[in-house]
Amino acid sequence: MKFLLKLLFLLLSLVAIVLIVGLFVDGKYSVSRSVEINKSQSDVYEYVSSLENQREYGVWHKKDPKIKIKTSGIDGMVGFISSWDSNVEDVGAGEQEITKMVYDKRIETEIRFQRPMEATSQASIELSANSSNSCTVVWKMEGESPYPFNIFALFMDMDKEIGPDLEKGLKNLKSILESQNN
Repeated sequence: MKFLLKLLFLLLSLVAIVLIVGLFVDGKYSVSRSVEINKSQSDVYEYVSSLENQREYGVWHKKDPKIKIKTSGIDGMVGFISSWDSNVEDVGAGEQEITKMVYDKRIETEIRFQRPMEATSQASIELSANSSNSCTVVWKMEGESPYPFNIFALFMDMDKEIGPDLEKGLKNLKSILESQNN
């Protein structure tokens, strides 16, 4: 009986330490990647402002060919929502909503993950012209893990988790757009 009480005290002490450490851990993250695309800023904006086009260049849809997608609203307009549901753990379920658009410059979305873990992230695609037929595209995701889940920030590098997917998506975007006729 004494052993069980000591074990219980030890477990409660470990939980308390984790919860206390969590009070001091910043759960915010920001990950971005960029690419130069040899197309006009307008052409790139026209393509990326459609969330449905993310199926072509984004990597998450490609991880599950059987992914179920539902949409509501008008694609390319504020308020458009694309929802997904997948049995593949890396894909899970959630929805992405266009929240703000600055014509030819920026598209902002809110991503609400439902599975495998509930979380909300902000994403944006920002464009800046380099010349009349070249622009830089910056794809960014940021968010915050709420307490007490922010403790995972000590063990998880979001840049390494999300960054490669953003890079591959931008590489796909570049390939798609540069292969199109002007």
